[in-house]
Amino acid sequence: MSNFSYDQKEDQLVDEVEVIDKSELIVYNDDFNTFDWVIKCFMEVCNHTFTQSEQLSLIVHFKGQATVKTGPYPELKPLKDALVDRGLSAVIESYQEKH
Repeated sequence: MSNFSYDQKEDQLVDEVEVIDKSELIVYNDDFNTFDWVIKCFMEVCNHTFTQSEQLSLIVHFKGQATVKTGPYPELKPLKDALVDRGLSAVIESYQEKH
């Protein structure tokens, strides 16, 4: 049997919770860019395949937005900037997840 009291065990477990920062690169629908252009941007900037890019462009069109990439904020920032430079409406949303 352990010498820890219940409160000590609970404190120890709380200390072991890992907080992970996650970010999503989100692209919004607009009335200006063509499907071909958006697909090309996703392939060049995000390194998606043609099929992935085509599917994402359809999701953006019909749902109004899509998460096109996830990862740490510093990795997504240059991708977002490149998409915006190409005329797409893109943002990064960040949140914390506890494990």
